[in-house]
Amino acid sequence: MIKFPVLIINMKNYLEASGERGVAMAKAAERVAKDFGVNIVVAPPTPILYSVASSVSIPVYAQHVDLSKAGSTTGFISPEYVKSFGVCGSIINHSEHQLPINRVKQTIELLKSFSMDSVVCAVDPRKTKVFAKMNPDAVAVEPPELIGSGIAVSKARPEVITDSVNAVKSVGSTSKLICGAGIVSGEDVRRALELGAEGVLVASGIVKASNPEEKIKEMAREIKRFL
Repeated sequence: MIKFPVLIINMKNYLEASGERGVAMAKAAERVAKDFGVNIVVAPPTPILYSVASSVSIPVYAQHVDLSKAGSTTGFISPEYVKSFGVCGSIINHSEHQLPINRVKQTIELLKSFSMDSVVCAVDPRKTKVFAKMNPDAVAVEPPELIGSGIAVSKARPEVITDSVNAVKSVGSTSKLICGAGIVSGEDVRRALELGAEGVLVASGIVKASNPEEKIKEMAREIKRFL
């Protein structure tokens, strides 16, 4: 099961994380996780899920899964299938791959049936509350307009984090609240955790950094402060 506070690295489909480069980045994250004693999860591009999952011991997530089982389901990403080679969870409903609310709920339930983690993305505190009622392992609030902007939600819109933390608490959810969008520095991570988040979801801030491993270390130092 996912442990908190956590740093989740979403590699998206960036070419900087394609093929062996994605595997190398995951190995760098693994080194940092072990050296700093912090919780780091990697979500590599779908084509290299097996390569990454078979190369590292830290948790590996899919970036998306479908409501499909292993077998005759051509073109779908089956949770059961990816679990068979070591993937232990999935991001759901990222703003770049949004799903109908009922499908989010069904996907959470399907992942739970395979004892896999679920991290559901929400665009604002209102949606955070909706998804928190479904009790995924975590809800990641990410205002879409700040994703990839380099302007951290923890700085530009701190109320999004505090309101989302309160939204999760208000429904008695077992979910943890994490945040993303525009996080590019250790300071951004620290501020998010000070505001009540229990982790961060980071993509380009790490994947497109000139030295991804050093950037992971920078963020891991702040995660460690809250252990």
